[in-house]
Amino acid sequence: MRRIDVAERRARLGVRHRLAVAARAKDPVEVAGDLVALHSTDPSSVYVATWARTNGGSVRDVERVLYEDRSLIRLLGMRRTVFVTTLDVAPVMQAACSKAVAARERRKLLGFLAASKVADDEAGVRAWLAETEDIAVRALAARGEATAAELAGDDPRLSTTVVLSAGKSYEGTQKVASRLLLLLAAEGRVVRGRPRGSWTSHQYRWAPLTDWSPGGLAEWDTHEAEQELARRWLRAHGPATADDLRWWAGWTKTQVKRVLTALEPVEVDLGGGTTGLLLPDDLAETEPPEPWAALLPALDSTPMGWHERDWFLGDHGPRLFDRVGNIGPSLWWDGRIVGGWAQDGSGEIVCRFLEDIGADAEATVRAEAERLAVPLGDVRLSARTRGRTWLEDELAK
Repeated sequence: MRRIDVAERRARLGVRHRLAVAARAKDPVEVAGDLVALHSTDPSSVYVATWARTNGGSVRDVERVLYEDRSLIRLLGMRRTVFVTTLDVAPVMQAACSKAVAARERRKLLGFLAASKVADDEAGVRAWLAETEDIAVRALAARGEATAAELAGDDPRLSTTVVLSAGKSYEGTQKVASRLLLLLAAEGRVVRGRPRGSWTSHQYRWAPLTDWSPGGLAEWDTHEAEQELARRWLRAHGPATADDLRWWAGWTKTQVKRVLTALEPVEVDLGGGTTGLLLPDDLAETEPPEPWAALLPALDSTPMGWHERDWFLGDHGPRLFDRVGNIGPSLWWDGRIVGGWAQDGSGEIVCRFLEDIGADAEATVRAEAERLAVPLGDVRLSARTRGRTWLEDELAK
């Protein structure tokens, strides 16, 4: 069995994830494709993640490929998380992950509509939803793009108030247009477009998905799509364990077993009694890149790409992750996390090292902070889709 130690795994990470200086990508599309997808629950993560992996990036570079060239697209994908990915990966992700998410979202919305008494029986509720979907799609096509609030004003049905989690302590209400757009996005019919306000805004305009992919996303067989998504993930993240894949994709153990049986990956020894998996044509050794530094954003696809993270995280997890398992901004040196970063009250990037990496390495990390400060400008990043980490609280004082 081929042995791959921690040093080689870190070398692979630096090269495959475009973090080593010599491995930096030419543009955001290459970054997203090589990592399979970029986390986009926080819109700013896409920008900062791209700048860390390219030279001379800017807000304009990312906005162009997202909203003008439309060579990147936002999808609700793995683990019901929003990702940005390439147009060739999008239909794979849709069939392998989003389709199942959409089925759950549809059942949930039907339940909300039944509790809100939009019709007298189950058949009536389903008919009401089908008719309202058509109204929403037509209204959005007529506008070209719209916010949920704008769409709700186009037809009385779209402004219907639904009760969420009726009878629970956290019961709430929402216009059906907002909930419906989430469902249509999960089903690959609409897409999150340019947000209102700045590039850090969460208030998206919505548009027909055909504006990004004429004719809609290509149809994939679910099992074939699962295999293709796993293959791409292993190419970027291997060697990794079956549990890493299960966590990342949000699949069941049965799904993972079926996928791996079809792919027939090669088992490798990761040490400590752990068996990793690699694609059969990916066994060559990776030449270690020159030592590199990076400032990665919260929820970056690299630290969130594995379930077992000790080989690059060490014992820093409690200071860098929030209470539900979301990572905050992290400092990297040569394939491992060595600290975290945040902006202070004036907006300046502040680095906190959690281990001694030497003066020269610290200087290289701080140079990366200066590089990030250029495209970031006077923008203040905030933790709006996750909890603040212990280290962020410390640095913000």
